[in-house]
Amino acid sequence: MIAANHNPKPSELAFVPFVSVDDMMRNIRTIGVEKAIVGIAEYIEQDFLRWESFDKKPRIPAHAPQGVIELMPTSDGETFGFKYVNGHPQNVREGLQTVTGFGVLSELSTGYPVLFTEMTILTALRTAATSALAAKYLAPAGSTTMAIIGNGAQSDFQSLAFKEMLGITEIRAYDIDPEASIRLARNLADSGLNVTICKTPEDAIEGAQVVTTVTADKKYATILTDNMVGSGIHINAIGGDCPGKTELHKDILLRSDIFVELPEQTRIEGELQQLPEDHPVTELWQVYAGKAPGRTSDEQITLFDSVGFAIEDFAALRYIRDLLPRTGHFEKLDLLADPDDPRDLYGMVLRSGAVDDNQAA
Repeated sequence: MIAANHNPKPSELAFVPFVSVDDMMRNIRTIGVEKAIVGIAEYIEQDFLRWESFDKKPRIPAHAPQGVIELMPTSDGETFGFKYVNGHPQNVREGLQTVTGFGVLSELSTGYPVLFTEMTILTALRTAATSALAAKYLAPAGSTTMAIIGNGAQSDFQSLAFKEMLGITEIRAYDIDPEASIRLARNLADSGLNVTICKTPEDAIEGAQVVTTVTADKKYATILTDNMVGSGIHINAIGGDCPGKTELHKDILLRSDIFVELPEQTRIEGELQQLPEDHPVTELWQVYAGKAPGRTSDEQITLFDSVGFAIEDFAALRYIRDLLPRTGHFEKLDLLADPDDPRDLYGMVLRSGAVDDNQAA
């Protein structure tokens, strides 16, 4: 087990802390889901406040008719991180996850990985943390009711994040599949949230100060029409996260103040696909740093056009790395070849054969 502030010996560097799915669940159960979300949100805010120190580029996609695979890299000059993630909405029809992922942190000084972890669960946590963090700056003060349109795997985490970080007490849930809403209500039965299952999107947003759209179909869609959206609300638009996929009617965007992570990425993948390239937006890091205003009036419609960005994953990876000495829920992964003489990799292979022969004898 790697202790906090432990300086590894050279021989230990060949072993990389690996957090499996089982380890991740143990870590989250040890900390608690809500506490983990809050912790990740704090790390995200810390990293957004040093935004200018990061290498920033849109993620690298490989598209197919069925979905997309993406690499999301970034570095702060000392540590490099990346996430591999896919998005395949049709997977659910075959009993497969829509989104899966894994991630790596490495030290730039040596190039050695210092963390290898699953990121399917971790991405769900960091997405919820990102949404709730943005809403702290953008949602109406005293918000208590949130509509969630799209009740898939992310909706539980969003609900808990907004409860913990904004004080949301009422969830109004809608999905084209009623069983998804029933599942959400069942999972949140003991959470302190009151979940109302709604029959239409219009019913769901009635009385809501916050509206979260988190649908999965990879297509241009109109989950919210202009006449559904009144003044004074905050829209947390999560589902439109790749080229050719949106959730909101264009006119809603024209009435909203739009907040984004990285404009170059959001204009390609977010709701902003529908607007000219010069349409004004505000970068969230500027709001967190006090360099740009967030919500400025009771009548304002704020829209977080969320597509996910590598710095959020970097922050989540940092959080898990820092958590491991406390929980101990990880394995030592023999990932890196580590010959006694760094120049004698071939010799190490030969000697391993001799060891195998002796053991066989």
